[in-house]
Order: sequence, then C-alpha cells, then structure tokens
Amino acid sequence: MATASSSPDSALDSLPLGKRELVVLLALLMSLNALGIDAMLPALDEIALDLGIGEGNERQLIIAVYTITMGIGCLVPGSFADRYGRRPIIFLALVAFALLSLVTAMLTHFETMLAVRALTGLLGAGLMVAPMAIVRDLYEGDAMARMMSTIAAVFISVPVFAPSLGQAIMLVGSWRLIFVALALVAAGAALWVWFRLPETLTEENRQQVNLPVIARNMVAALFNRQSFGYVLGTAFLMGSVFGYVNSGQQLYQEAFGVSDATFPILFGATAAMMSFTNLVNSRIVMRFGARRVSHFGVLVFITVSAVQVWSSYAHPGNIAWFLPLMSVNLALLGFLGANFGSIAMQPFAQIAGSASSVQTFFRMFGAAMVGMVIGQQFDGTPIPFAWSLLMCSSTALLLVLYSERGKLFRRLNVQPPKERIVP
Repeated sequence: MATASSSPDSALDSLPLGKRELVVLLALLMSLNALGIDAMLPALDEIALDLGIGEGNERQLIIAVYTITMGIGCLVPGSFADRYGRRPIIFLALVAFALLSLVTAMLTHFETMLAVRALTGLLGAGLMVAPMAIVRDLYEGDAMARMMSTIAAVFISVPVFAPSLGQAIMLVGSWRLIFVALALVAAGAALWVWFRLPETLTEENRQQVNLPVIARNMVAALFNRQSFGYVLGTAFLMGSVFGYVNSGQQLYQEAFGVSDATFPILFGATAAMMSFTNLVNSRIVMRFGARRVSHFGVLVFITVSAVQVWSSYAHPGNIAWFLPLMSVNLALLGFLGANFGSIAMQPFAQIAGSASSVQTFFRMFGAAMVGMVIGQQFDGTPIPFAWSLLMCSSTALLLVLYSERGKLFRRLNVQPPKERIVP
C-alpha cells in the first residue's frame, strides 16, 4: 500500500495510470453522452424526414428526451457506486450505451426512437456520476476544481468536433451510421477501463445499499447550504446551454440563414471557447480559489447576456453580433461549471457516489427541463434565447448568494490535500 504525500497529485502515485491518462479517460467517459447529443445535430433534418416528423420544434425532442432521462438516471448509480465501486457502474453504463446505440441505428419510427433514446440516457447516466466520484476519491478543495477543469477542457472539446464528425459520417452514409460510430467508441472505452482503470473506492468508504442510508446521504448532499445554491445554479446555467443545443440547428439556419455545411463549424467554434477557458481555469483556480473565479465569472456572464438581449432587438438576424457574444457566454462557463461542481462536492468525501448522483441529477434534469422550455420558445428569432441567457444567469447568481450567505469573493480555508491510501 502507498501513502499519499502533500502534493495535490500524490493520490495518483499508486495508480497504474498517470494524471494525463486519467484525465483523458475520465473525459472520454463523461463526453460519450455529449457525443450522443452533438454528433447528431447536423442529422436532425434527415432524421425528421426519414421518420416522418414535421418541420416544427418536434425534432428537438430527440435531444431533449435524452437529456431529461439522463438527468433522472443520475439518481441511481451513485449509491451503488458507493457500495460496489466505480468500475462496475462504468461498465454497465458503457455496455448499455453501446447496445442501445446499435438499436437506435435500426429504428424506423419516431416514437420508438424517443423511447430508446430515453432508455439510453437513463442507463448511460453512470458515465456522468462515476467519473465525478472518482475525482472526489482522489482530490478535494481547489485541487479538485483544478482536476475537474482539466477534465472538462478535454471533454468539452467534444461539441467542437462532434457536429463536424456527424456531418462527415453523413457524407459517406445515412444518419444511422452516427449511432454505429457511438457504439464503437463506447466499446473502445470499455476496453480501456478494463485494462487501465483501478477501483478508487476504499473499503472504509463503502456504504450500505438500503433506502434509509441512500435517502439520508442524498438529502445531506443536496440540502447542505454550501452545496444547494451551486447545484441549482449550475442547473440554470447549463439549462441555457441545453437550450442553445436544442435550438441551435434552427437558430443558425432559420434565424441567421446559415448553410448546412457552415452550421457545424460555427457551432463548434463557439463550443471551443469552453475548452480553452477550462484550461485557463485549471491554471488559475489554485491561485485565486474556485469561489473568487466563479463569482466573477457569473457576474460577467450576466453582463454579456444583457448585451445579447439588446443586440437581439437592435440587430435581429445579424449573426455578426450574436456569434461573438455567444462565444463569450460559452467561454465564461469554463470558469463556472467545474468550480461550482467542486464547491458543491467538497463536504462529501465519504459519500462521494451518492453526492455525485443527487447533485448530477438536479444539475442535469434541471438543465434538461430548462433547456427544453427554452428550445420550445424558438420563434424564428434569437430574442427568446437571449432573454433565457439573462434570466438563467441572474437566477444562478441569486442561488450562489444564498449558499454564500450574501457574501461573494470569499476564499475559504480548506485543509491541505488529504492523506490518501490507495490499495
């Protein structure tokens, strides 16, 4: 057995994989759900035509149903991950994701596709929960925020290339090949986990699987005041992003007249900003603290969103105004998501799985519901979406103020990285 030292990365000393490999592997696992959403954005028109869907907002349900059930599914795997370990949960989620992706590739009815997409999101939720629990097993405090930012910088790059990947696949075949590709990626990830990722849950942190224990752990993980505002605040911020994803194809092509070939490029370019700022955040968070960075970020997000509302009225249909502002909004999320998540998880070292489950549920389910509402408000202009950015970010600020008892920019004193023993 090896005992960790005082270095933030000392918890990795006894693992068979180094920090870089761990980052890429966890990012791959967490990005599979994002890939299952963004890769098909260029295919929505073809899917709608093939399955007999009209030209309205109904096609957005292919995305919205997936994100909603993924959020619901996050409630379950964390408690089992606290009892049986992180690896079994990851394997089950990968197998379900791969098999159901292959099933989706063979469907011919819209209603059946929605049902299978819902099941895929439900069973694939473990890929959101277990990796976060692994990070909490190994890190805490600002060191956890740094690690989460580094991981996020990798997996957030998925929206950058996923639409273009989907578009490229459709050049050689139909939209069905996109789901075959998703299944192959999941299978490759399962092999990587099998050979390289050890179990990070220690025996002393294993929890019993019974309803009273699960309920107690989940209630503690959600209603802790330090966590509550950050969890729900993230849900509203992510909800604005989900609204962007849900209505992105219509927003770009109908509101701004962007061509089929240009849409994936512009969508990916805005998403690239999140990856860049997550890298920046991973460099500065240890110096300034997760709270200071994220509090400043949400205030700037509100300001940029207000400008976005003004421009949607003053320059309707002008993508030259929308695109830079949207890029800045998404860039600011790089200073918010990982920091909010690490602050919310900080109090729960011994129940990291349950905490990850309930917090991810409220983040993902809440964001999916908010995103679906935003997407369905699309009226051919960017105005409803611009207002949603402003309202979601303002609500997030109020929730953070609740958790921080009205005081922003504090940096709490946290214990140095824990002495971690890895079997």
